[in-house]
Amino acid sequence: MTTVTAAEALVTQLESYGVEYVFGTCGHTNIALLDALGPSSVTFVIARHEQAAAHAADGYARASGKPGVLLTHVGPGMMNAVTGVATAALDSVPMIVISGDIPSYYYGRHPHQEVNLHADADQTAIYRPFCKRVWALQRTGDLHRTVERAFWTAGSGRPGTVLVNVPMDLFSRRVPAYDVAAHPLPDTALPGLTRAAAARIAEALLAAERPLIYFGGGLRTPRAREALLSLAEHLDIPLAHSLMGKGTVPDRHPLLLGMPGFWGLESTHSHTKDADVVLALATRFAETDASSWDAAYTWNFPPSRLFQIDIDPAEIGRNYPVEFGAVADVGDAVSAVTDAVRAARPEPLARPGLRESIAANRAALFAEADANGASDNHPLRPQRILADLRAALPADAVLVTDVGWNKNGVAQSYDLPPEGRFITPGGASTMGFGPAAAVGVQIAQPDRVVVALIGDGGMSAQLPAVPMAVEQGLPVIFAVMNNRAHGTISDLQTASFGRGYGCDFTDPQGRPYSPDFAQYGRACGADGYDVPTADDLAKVLTAAVERRRPAVIDIPMVNEPVPTPGHWNIKDIYQGKFPDEG
Repeated sequence: MTTVTAAEALVTQLESYGVEYVFGTCGHTNIALLDALGPSSVTFVIARHEQAAAHAADGYARASGKPGVLLTHVGPGMMNAVTGVATAALDSVPMIVISGDIPSYYYGRHPHQEVNLHADADQTAIYRPFCKRVWALQRTGDLHRTVERAFWTAGSGRPGTVLVNVPMDLFSRRVPAYDVAAHPLPDTALPGLTRAAAARIAEALLAAERPLIYFGGGLRTPRAREALLSLAEHLDIPLAHSLMGKGTVPDRHPLLLGMPGFWGLESTHSHTKDADVVLALATRFAETDASSWDAAYTWNFPPSRLFQIDIDPAEIGRNYPVEFGAVADVGDAVSAVTDAVRAARPEPLARPGLRESIAANRAALFAEADANGASDNHPLRPQRILADLRAALPADAVLVTDVGWNKNGVAQSYDLPPEGRFITPGGASTMGFGPAAAVGVQIAQPDRVVVALIGDGGMSAQLPAVPMAVEQGLPVIFAVMNNRAHGTISDLQTASFGRGYGCDFTDPQGRPYSPDFAQYGRACGADGYDVPTADDLAKVLTAAVERRRPAVIDIPMVNEPVPTPGHWNIKDIYQGKFPDEG
């Protein structure tokens, strides 16, 4: 019988599952697996920090549609990755984390870097709150079955993250050579919507006077998007999207209202509050998209009637009472509802004045953004940065954002071309996501222009992303909106308490301070661009796009709050107002 190390057998299994990239860092517990990866068809993408590796694997998964695979080391290595893995988990991104652990025969003796204070050798417990499943291997005979289950679990139902924890000695033990036919990934089908359920939802939409469809980030397949538009256009139903849903429907579609919630507009909220029937698709009604669930601002259930479809039963009725909930694949469900609607009413329905009103409101939004973006002030206004980006980037460019103006302002007022893509950390709203996630996106989409649109706080949090892009030869453009502060929180503190203490970056003399990010880019081997005047931004963006090299653009920006027509309860808290006190 031919034998190989378990690490070599695992690599063969990964190859059989179509894994092309593994992201991670090295450590004494995983180098046996790294050595096995070396001669394989799988490329190891090395990072200088585990959080960067996790975000890169996340970005790769979002852009490619394949699960991300992350390799970490025992103790501090796998703990450094926690934020990145949790970010993927909360945004329903499939990711398989393989973590090396201490030798199996040293459990409980506190060998080097073991996580062991209140429980013996239980580092997997750190990942349990946010992973769909964690496995702690004890013997090599369970390796292949566990890895098969890990890939199946990460990608099935509501996608998410899983952990396979492997004692380092297991990687080096001898096992029979892996038979690629032994553990194939099964073909699977997501649950569909029953005919009765589709008919009930169709009946409610047909009878409604003011229906509305609200969708999240789960409608990413072309078929799902086509079904959504077919339904909305047939019944002339206005559409609203969550933060994660931006880009699913073209920003200029005549039925698209835009985003509700904190950063939603009054014109959008007039529809969401007044709707008599709301069909919610693949969305959990997050606080940001629901104005802290205050009925005075965004959603009003009841009297609005809620019909909710989601692949995860835990999300049905989580934040609002539902009249009818269905656990199903949203793409299949929307197609079934559309068929039921067309069967009951073959002719299209028109709602006089609706499209004209939506078009006028959307035009006003983009016109205001254009007007603000025409400012020649320096430091630049954030709207000017977005306007120059929109003009300089190809239509199919991918914007990968962090948090702050680069996320909220883009979601609210950036006129995303139909071919473009907007990728952002929604559930965790993780500062530091953008730089490394953009590296993963560029690996998955090598021919597209990928821009990490980030603040100086986010760039500082993930400096390792730049050398990672250089080492991989990836032309990621790191556009740093530099206001020398954690600007969004500084604005919030200033508005509530009168100053931005602890939020603004200053030198010992109290003067605004920031690293020279352009020089940092050059020091890493990337192109580095300064923006000394407002007119220079368009020039350097054009140069960066044309050169197709890793590039860091340091963009001086004034600290300006994102308009928030919705409501955020924390502002009341700062003023001493609490819901439980009336």
